[in-house]
Amino acid sequence: MISIRHVYQTFGSRQILKDVSLTVKDGETMVILGASGSGKSTLLKLIIGLLKPTSGEVMVNGKDMARLSEAELNHERRHMGFVFQYSALFDSMTVKENVAFGLRMHTKMSEEEIDRIVKEKLHLVGLDGIENLMPSSLSGGMKKRVSLARAIALEPEIILYDEPTAGLDPIRSTDISLLIKHTQKVLHATSVVVTHDLKSAEMIADRMAFLYKGSFLAIGKPEELRQSPDPRVRQFMEGLPSDPDFLKEGDAP
Repeated sequence: MISIRHVYQTFGSRQILKDVSLTVKDGETMVILGASGSGKSTLLKLIIGLLKPTSGEVMVNGKDMARLSEAELNHERRHMGFVFQYSALFDSMTVKENVAFGLRMHTKMSEEEIDRIVKEKLHLVGLDGIENLMPSSLSGGMKKRVSLARAIALEPEIILYDEPTAGLDPIRSTDISLLIKHTQKVLHATSVVVTHDLKSAEMIADRMAFLYKGSFLAIGKPEELRQSPDPRVRQFMEGLPSDPDFLKEGDAP
């Protein structure tokens, strides 16, 4: 479904991605792990066509995203859902209007059909009966759920998640992780999840890819990354400090 081949991405003198290659299978949930600034979100922007690679190819469903016209890109994006890091709901719109936004922009559905789909997607994310609420009255976790409902309203083949548990407490993070897993099971979509939340990643991933300073150091199942011979991968997977001398003997809790 997604094939990234020898991609380099630079912004001026800064090299963000260096010879990155990754394949995401149809129906798979791929989690891209890495510290802040490692290039994770840049990969999502390349997949959805918001950026063009400096070199290399980003193939989505057999199409080279860098070679498509704006009209062709918009057509392909109708088959993708994007869940933003901080929900990115329209503050001046109700929950219903937010979820229905893509349906009104890209289809000629009747209001009755739109209303049915909105209720169906809100039910899927566990938010029945909140159609008329404004985003300002929602908790952070509820906003994430509404953002997911909006992303899946058009029944996308691919769902991209940018730090879906960012800013949430551990209980809400677990709720969102379980919801991502449930949504995947129901929709059978191909999912790419960018996160540095290791607990969430291990709950939802079929495979993981560890991005370090713009390059993949390891790609595989969660247990394979935990057993990686690369100390940088194991350090991240075990949550060890960047400075090995930071915790001296007797300092540990």
